Amino acid sequence: MKEYDLNDTNIISIPDKQNIALYTNDLHVWYGDNEAIKGVGMEFEKNKITSLIGPSGCGKSTYLRSLNRMNDGIANTKVTGEIMYKDVNINSKEVDVYEMRKRVGMVFQRPNPFSKSIYENITFALKQHGEKNKKKLDELVETSLKQAALWDQVKDSLDKSALALSGGQQQRLCIARAIAMKPDILLLDEPASALDPISTGTVEETLVNLKEDYTIIIVTHNMQQAARISDYTAFFYLGKVIEYDETRKIFTRPKVQATEDYVSGHFG
Repeated sequence: MKEYDLNDTNIISIPDKQNIALYTNDLHVWYGDNEAIKGVGMEFEKNKITSLIGPSGCGKSTYLRSLNRMNDGIANTKVTGEIMYKDVNINSKEVDVYEMRKRVGMVFQRPNPFSKSIYENITFALKQHGEKNKKKLDELVETSLKQAALWDQVKDSLDKSALALSGGQQQRLCIARAIAMKPDILLLDEPASALDPISTGTVEETLVNLKEDYTIIIVTHNMQQAARISDYTAFFYLGKVIEYDETRKIFTRPKVQATEDYVSGHFG
């Protein structure tokens, strides 16, 4: 394995601080004695797609899951540092995690619809948070399914089981379920890795359209996907961000050797 200088980094800062949706400062994540994330500081611009790339085990999914406290409850896990959202450190013990996750939603690698109807998949969390108005629920179901590019395919079968949908449709249903809560930020952990190329293309198109209303942060192992859909890309290696810049710069003229080797296929 080739040795790289982990102090050789290029990490941009968003010029307009009013346009930052979320940022981390000196974020560390430990699994027992293993330091998986080593002091990461990043800023995420509103209404943009940011891709996190890097080799397996580099910490990109751990970092993503930290952004809405999904590492909470994992045995022997400790998260230190700041995760700042609207001037609040959401890594603080005083923060209501469930309320915070309404603002910072998450979609996982494999589609995980509830064993309920398509309609109930969307409304379940809304009802749990107190929404009882049937007309309002109907509107939210239609709006979120339209935003996820699924409405036209399921509008006449909302009472059918979500498990009967194809893999790509299930993943878009999970996206719709997340955005029904009206988050500001949408986190996605390799959302197309289990999908065929056609379904992957549909999910990618959906995400590009969604950035008009949401800030999107996505972990992907697919560098072509990152190049196609993201505005910014961060390259993770051994628990650190080595390079973070506009996507076109990362893929055409990276400033760090490790990044260049990774995106050109000469890494390791």
